[in-house]
Amino acid sequence: MQHTNLNQYDKLSKVFHWITAIAVAIAFVLGPGDFGRLLHNGIDPGTRIDIVWHESLGVTIFTLTLLRLVWATVRPVAPRPQMTAWMRFLSQLVHLVLWVLLFALPITALLALGTEGHPLTLLGGFRINELPFIANAHLSGLADWGDVHKFLGDVIMWLAGIHALAAVYHHVKLKDGVLKSMLP
Repeated sequence: MQHTNLNQYDKLSKVFHWITAIAVAIAFVLGPGDFGRLLHNGIDPGTRIDIVWHESLGVTIFTLTLLRLVWATVRPVAPRPQMTAWMRFLSQLVHLVLWVLLFALPITALLALGTEGHPLTLLGGFRINELPFIANAHLSGLADWGDVHKFLGDVIMWLAGIHALAAVYHHVKLKDGVLKSMLP
């Protein structure tokens, strides 16, 4: 029988958390702020390694998030450190918004690519030149999905930073084991 530490997340949850966090940060850094302008000026995204990596990481993040969601439904019990009701509420709210953003960012990226007629370019030379199922979808005309994607990318980075600062606060000030529960 395997011993489960109720003060620690299981190893797979930790792996999902940290790989996702690192992938999001790298994708954010590599996300070309001038993406739309580049493509409108005829630049092939397949020639820009930053775009290829950004889009590949986006697909990876979406896949990891799906797997992580499945794992969260069957994994061992997650730690529930003692905290005040308002802290628990904020913690749950931040986690929920982060989950939503982890799904929304890749979806808005695909909406942006599909509605603007740009290809999806991934590592290994994989490329989908057209996404007609997106271009013809009802959602396609509801927003400038490139702007939405960029805004949500900023939001996830700010929220992840606040999430990290809260973990450090719990570690340094409250000494309640919240940060340690997710460390390797």
